Amino acid sequence: MPLPTADKRAAFKKLHEGGCFIIPNPFDVGSARALQHLGFKALASTSAGFAWTIAKADNRVTVDDVCDHLTALCAAVEIPVNADFEGGFAVEPDKVAVNVARGVKTGVAGLSIEDSTGDAANPLFEQKLAVERIKAARKAIDADNSGVLLTGRCEAFLWGKKDLNLVIERLQAYSEAGADVLYSPGIATKEEISAVVKAVAPKPVNLLIGGASELTLQAAADLGVRRISVGGALARMAWAGVMKAAKEMAEKGTFTEFANGYPGGELNKMFK
Repeated sequence: MPLPTADKRAAFKKLHEGGCFIIPNPFDVGSARALQHLGFKALASTSAGFAWTIAKADNRVTVDDVCDHLTALCAAVEIPVNADFEGGFAVEPDKVAVNVARGVKTGVAGLSIEDSTGDAANPLFEQKLAVERIKAARKAIDADNSGVLLTGRCEAFLWGKKDLNLVIERLQAYSEAGADVLYSPGIATKEEISAVVKAVAPKPVNLLIGGASELTLQAAADLGVRRISVGGALARMAWAGVMKAAKEMAEKGTFTEFANGYPGGELNKMFK
C-alpha cells in the first residue's frame, strides 16, 4: 500500500520543526526513486531539471506539464515532495489560486511561489501584488485543509538585484501573508544567510546550493537554515555525463567516456 498523502504531508511538516535537512531535486521518476533509495527524507522538484527532460527551456513549461510531472513524482516515492511551482503560472492572484489548487491535488507536501516576472527590465512583481499572490496561494492551499506547506520566494538575487534589505522586507511580507517557509535563491554568504534567518524567525528558511560550495550541511545548520535544496544541479550533473560521452562519439568516434558510467547492475538492483 502506498503511503497516504496526508502522512507524507505530516512528515514534511515535522521535518521543518528542527534541525537542517537536504531536500535534493530529482528531475524525473527514476532520479526521484534513486534519491529515496539513498535515504533522503524529502524531495523537491526542479523547474529547470524537469523542463530539460521534455526538451524545453526553464520557465517554458505549462501548468499542465508540471502538474502531470508532480503527480508522477508523488506517486513514485514514499517520501514528501515539495513542488517548484514557479510563479503559479499566472500573474493575477485569482488565477494563481486556481493553479495552486491544481498543484495541491497532485499530492505534493509543499509548494513554492516566486515573485519574478520574467522581464529583465522589471524583474520582480510590485510588492503589493506579490503579497496578494502569496495570500491567494495560501487561501487555495487551505481551502480543503490540505496541510501543504507554502514557500514564499524572493528572486531578487537571481535577477541581479542584490539588495538584502529588499529581500528581507519581501520575505517578511510573504511570511505575514501566510508563507510557512521563506526562500531567497542566490543568497550565499554567511552574513546574508544569517541575516535572512534572523529576519524571518521562527519560520524556517530554505537555502539554495546550486553549485560547488564550501558550505556544508552542518555549517548551514549552525547559521539556522532549516533545509537545503540544489535546484537544477543534479540535472546538470546528469546532462554533463551524457553530453561529454555524446560529444566524444560525435567529434572523435571514440567511446572511452562509457568507462565512467554508473553500473547497470546497480541500477537494476535499485529499481527492482
